Amino acid sequence: MSAQFFSSLADNALFVAAVELLRASGAGEWQRAALVPMFALFYVILAPFVGAFADAIPKGRVMFISNSIKVVGCLMMLFGSHPLLSYAVVGLGAAAYSPAKYGILTELLPPSQLVKANGWIEGLTIASIIMGVLLGGQLVGIHIAPILLGFDLPLIDTSVDTPAEAAVTALIIPYIIAALFNLRIPRTDTELEPMPSQPMVLVRDFADCNARLWNDKLGQISLATTTLFWGVGGNLRYIVLAWAAAALNYGVTQATSLVGVVTIGTAVGAVVASAAMKLDKAPKTIPLGIGMGLLLVGMVFIDNVWVAAPFLILLGGFGGFLVVPMNALLQHRGHNLMGAGRSIAVQNFNEQACILALGAFYSGLTKVGMSAFGAITIFGLLVAATMWAIGHWHRRNCIRHREEVERLLAIARCDGH
Repeated sequence: MSAQFFSSLADNALFVAAVELLRASGAGEWQRAALVPMFALFYVILAPFVGAFADAIPKGRVMFISNSIKVVGCLMMLFGSHPLLSYAVVGLGAAAYSPAKYGILTELLPPSQLVKANGWIEGLTIASIIMGVLLGGQLVGIHIAPILLGFDLPLIDTSVDTPAEAAVTALIIPYIIAALFNLRIPRTDTELEPMPSQPMVLVRDFADCNARLWNDKLGQISLATTTLFWGVGGNLRYIVLAWAAAALNYGVTQATSLVGVVTIGTAVGAVVASAAMKLDKAPKTIPLGIGMGLLLVGMVFIDNVWVAAPFLILLGGFGGFLVVPMNALLQHRGHNLMGAGRSIAVQNFNEQACILALGAFYSGLTKVGMSAFGAITIFGLLVAATMWAIGHWHRRNCIRHREEVERLLAIARCDGH
């Protein structure tokens, strides 16, 4: 939990620093929006491999290697690489990290504890998101940035000359702290599964795992729901920044506080769900996903921060209450069908592919000249419509299941006569 907190804290603060780095260099709005899908890129490309990698060596070591890769991404950003490319490398570290951080839960805990454990992990992750975006905003702000820029290393010219570069430098520290905690994660008794020597074997195995989860009646609904939630949540950080600039005329430092407000709501929703929801009741949260999409549309009509704050808390609360039971259900089905590491890799592939697709969609809308309000409206309507379709899909599955049970009972009665 400590390792996850510091790693996620740095991830979210780095996002804000990268946005400011692009803004200060005069990059277009679409490039700033493109940071989100670039972070998701390696989740999608490496999905067939990271799950098997997480199952092949102890998960604490996987997490240590992953945080080291994130440090490399920060250094690339400081030494002249394009921020989009550098942030993609940080995403590479995150892609390798995620199967281990979630997979270890199913190795340590019984299914009855997964909802509660996910509540703790998600709640702590959300707390790190809140603190991370606030930290990033402050590091590039007018109070802390001059202090960071005032540090000089003897005999070394660091070429750190802007607030954003100073923020990136400072964020290497929490990544190192996370890596040190990774070294203390316990080794479980779960048997390691060696990685196949042929890459195509992994690709075929991943495709099979993906198909198995999508063909499972509960797995497909929980996977579709969490995929859409994270697709929205991954892009919501930038959407709130863009909306705050357009509706409230906020700069990056001020707008990050509103991103934190959304995440507070998500944390509350996650904690309530972890206490109130059971695994078998998870699909009942689907209507909250429709509400999330409609609330996104409602954002465009708000131009007062005192109205915006409770509104954004409600938006986050819907998401938090939705994702915790659905995530636990997905982990349970995936663990039973294919093993923890591979199931999380399948989950990450679908969720990050959705982040990439929705991020590219939103970035494309801004690139063709659409205003933030127009892009947010279309984005929200798309989310609501997709969640409605998932709910319809689940109802159809239930009807088919009842029909199948009734058919089998009828056969049994005939055989009895």
